[in-house]
Amino acid sequence: MRSQIFSALMLALLAFAAMPMASAQQVPFQDKPFAEHKIVLQLSDGDAKKQALVLSVANNLLKAYDPDKVAIEVVAFGPGVDLLLSGNERRRQVESLIAQGVRFDICLNTVDTIERETGKRPEFIPTATPVQVGVGQILFLAENGYTLVRP
Repeated sequence: MRSQIFSALMLALLAFAAMPMASAQQVPFQDKPFAEHKIVLQLSDGDAKKQALVLSVANNLLKAYDPDKVAIEVVAFGPGVDLLLSGNERRRQVESLIAQGVRFDICLNTVDTIERETGKRPEFIPTATPVQVGVGQILFLAENGYTLVRP
């Protein structure tokens, strides 16, 4: 009886260990399977000029390369998440880039920190992709063939 219980527990543990872990971090650009160029743009600065520069770089990449052959992902964390807040004056630019295939990730750790500090959860653009750890997303993308650019 004990050996049957032990065997059943071991099988359950092995099955659990073999299951892929669901993580918001490990989400490469799935909708660009033929991308020949993969770029991740880091946005960790709240400065309006730096945010405009990131948007400009993404836009210029779309002009320079066939949009089906380039995967562009902007990862915003820290003060950089300001760009993805619903009330940001550059919201239309962000949404236009999203419509053209650029992905914008927002760090949920930063969002949680803002909520803790202000008592209010910030509202961000619904088309932004939430990731738990922005820097972790950059690391994951870099390990999977993306070139990190920090404008």
